[in-house]
Amino acid sequence: MRYRILGGTGIEVSSYCLGTMMFGAIGNPDHDDCVRIVHAALDQGINVVDTADMYSAGESEEIVGKALRGRRDDVVLATKVHFPMGEGRNRRGNSRRWIVTAVEESLRRLGTDRIDLYQVHRPDHNTDVEETLWVLNDLVTQGKIRAFGCSTFPPEEIVEAHHVAERRGLGRFRTEQPPYSILARGVETSVLPVCQRYGMGVLTWSPLAWGFLSGRYRKGQPVDLSSGRPQLAPARFDPSLPVNAAKLEIVEQLVDLATGLGCTLPQLAVAFAVAHPAVSSVIIGPRTMEQLDDLLAGASLTLDDATLDRIDEIVPPGTDVYQVDGAWRPPVLADPNRRRRALPDRAAA
Repeated sequence: MRYRILGGTGIEVSSYCLGTMMFGAIGNPDHDDCVRIVHAALDQGINVVDTADMYSAGESEEIVGKALRGRRDDVVLATKVHFPMGEGRNRRGNSRRWIVTAVEESLRRLGTDRIDLYQVHRPDHNTDVEETLWVLNDLVTQGKIRAFGCSTFPPEEIVEAHHVAERRGLGRFRTEQPPYSILARGVETSVLPVCQRYGMGVLTWSPLAWGFLSGRYRKGQPVDLSSGRPQLAPARFDPSLPVNAAKLEIVEQLVDLATGLGCTLPQLAVAFAVAHPAVSSVIIGPRTMEQLDDLLAGASLTLDDATLDRIDEIVPPGTDVYQVDGAWRPPVLADPNRRRRALPDRAAA
């Protein structure tokens, strides 16, 4: 396992990060099995574990807490806040009111007194970013979190947050967690360069592009839309849709490339993300021990220029083959009223 410094934090992290989104009801409901996966990852050199309060409605954090009993000091523990947690209009977002509550709930579920990296899961356009930065700074002062970052922020909002932090004398986002894979290279255009400019660490998610780079889905083969990931988002996997057909065409070319290198498609996919100079650690999210073992078997794989050039031919740099983030859309795109000038009042005319 290789290790890198996480931005300017001084924290050393493994180039592979164990993501736990698939722990709990949404993926693997067997707590003991999930604990074994965490222990196996740690035993093989992974030292950073990433979760979020909303993963399986807090169940993932509870599993991670069980797994880290007796090993907490050896792990860089990361979690996130933003998405709704239960009933109530204010049990969500990036306000001081919610974050102060959410961090205490995460600490309780994780069974720890501190979080090494606390990440704002998505932007909140109803909350001034200064409000969010103030409360995160307070949590650092209180010792409840060690560092804080953002996740899936557009580049302009990362820049704005840094400007606000500098203007107000506040600590700044130290990390960003964007989606990044061979099928989702859009962050290469601005997000990753912005992170490099500001000295931010980068932990990327979905290197297997929602499972399309797992090798499980192939051209001409039927897809069971009633179970697993396809059940969660059938439109992402329906092979009759043009966007998915395009992904399957690319997968066939990548399978040939991986075969020529003597590795599996998932190993090629993760090695691609690790290769970018802005990336500190790539989040892998195994649901089973078998998936973990396959991914870790490729931890020493380094892609040469010829291989990276071939990937560039298959999917050009900066290209997103599909809409990457299905969980959130900027309000300016989701709300038509923000994109349309109001019509003159007819009575006044």
